Amino acid sequence: MHLVLMLRAPEPETAPLEAEDQSERASDFPIPSPPHSSRRTGSSVLRPALSPLAPDRKMFLSDPARGVQETPESEKALVRASGGSQARHKVADGTKSKKLKTSHLLRIDEHDFTMRPAFAGPAVPVGVDVQVESLDSISEVDMDFTMTLYLRHYWKDERLAFPSTTNKSMTFDGRLVKKIWVPDVFFVHSKRSFIHDTTTENIMLRVFPDGHVLYSLRVTVTAACNMDFSRFPLDSQTCTLELESYAYTDEDLMLYWKSGDESLSTDDRISLSQFLIQKFHTSSRLAFYSSTGWYNRLYINFTLRRHIFFFLLQTYFPATLMVMLSWVSFWIDRRAVPARVSLGITTVLTMSTIITGVNASMPRVSYIKAVDIYLWVSFVFVFLSVLEYAAVNYLTTVRDGKDRKLREKAREQSQNLPCTCGMSHGRTMMLDGTYSEADANSLAGYTRGSMAADDASEKPERIVVHLSLDNEPTETKKKKGFRIIQNTHAIDTSSRMIFPGAYILFNLIYWCGSTSLAVKLKNIRDF
Repeated sequence: MHLVLMLRAPEPETAPLEAEDQSERASDFPIPSPPHSSRRTGSSVLRPALSPLAPDRKMFLSDPARGVQETPESEKALVRASGGSQARHKVADGTKSKKLKTSHLLRIDEHDFTMRPAFAGPAVPVGVDVQVESLDSISEVDMDFTMTLYLRHYWKDERLAFPSTTNKSMTFDGRLVKKIWVPDVFFVHSKRSFIHDTTTENIMLRVFPDGHVLYSLRVTVTAACNMDFSRFPLDSQTCTLELESYAYTDEDLMLYWKSGDESLSTDDRISLSQFLIQKFHTSSRLAFYSSTGWYNRLYINFTLRRHIFFFLLQTYFPATLMVMLSWVSFWIDRRAVPARVSLGITTVLTMSTIITGVNASMPRVSYIKAVDIYLWVSFVFVFLSVLEYAAVNYLTTVRDGKDRKLREKAREQSQNLPCTCGMSHGRTMMLDGTYSEADANSLAGYTRGSMAADDASEKPERIVVHLSLDNEPTETKKKKGFRIIQNTHAIDTSSRMIFPGAYILFNLIYWCGSTSLAVKLKNIRDF
């Protein structure tokens, strides 16, 4: 490689373009650099030799007199092409302008946003509106509800006003919320609450040129709901979500519904499996705390009416069927002890299981619920059917024992006829062969025996009837009064009518008078 030493005349002072400030010539086209890079060493310039592939290219020397270089036409064209492209590139960069930061535009650094707007002045009005997205769940055991909603705040902060020729607002995400003042609204009686953060925090801040601010967030809250179960499951519940400022009293912050009743909007598709949403409405009032003072409190009220069909299928129908099943024992023979006992025990245990299942899904309240009345009355009917058979079985056993004794006594007397010397308190009546069948049948209940009979096919000639005089007239009346009790078949027959009739009457009173019954139970509980 051949190197050519060239001498270059000093550059005139009128052209020190490389030393000019970039900002001063941002609008001018820059002077392009030579196509080949050079390294200066004192007053000489070292340049690589021309490529041997271009022998026709002329070498040039600096002319000290002219102060310019003679450059071949091809190299001038190359310089012009290269310089033009760089000039165009520089022009594109020059069109970029430096953006203002949000903090500079809103003058956040110039104010102290730890204080509310108009500090030490009148209370700042903060309007609120709510859009209910979903009512997620109602828990009777925990006595609470879970709701997802959009909570929006409206107020004016003149510190955030900014100049604008189009009068358009600026929208920001949650990162700016930490730098400015926002109302400290919280949910009273809330158990859990959180702001959704998928995919980012669901917070929106919109600032208008005149300083008005819209602050919106999407939040899910679980709050307590005082429920009254005296009419359960024929009840209606009214739950309330309460909003209030935590730090600012009514002298510093005035919290109000922005559009009255229209400040609360709901989705028509909101539904619950066990409840029918009847009504949403808003209200507001002052809340007093003895230590801090008065605060504005906003209320979101909604009324829920319970669907009864689920409990009809799961509670009332099974209980009614168990009661009806217990009546089957009245048609079973009283001597079939295993069948009637097993049926009675099965119905009792099934009713106990139903009652336990209902109470497991309910809070442990200290008052009587409407479903408790129905289930426990049904349980009493089932239990009485078991007691009815116990009474029937006992009376049957007693009567069988008396009948056995009477048969044994009659057998002994028939063996000792016609001698009646052992009957000290009895009287013997002898009928000769001329008695009729009607006369013999009229002596039913008396012990009679045949004195003599020539042939078994012939009518006995005489019948000896022993009239017992041991019983007094009063005892005879008692035996007539307890005749139906001694007749166990009559007890089952009467139970077939009494038990269904009494249960039907109870159902009529229960379903027709449930409203008045619930009111009475509530008064008893309050007392």
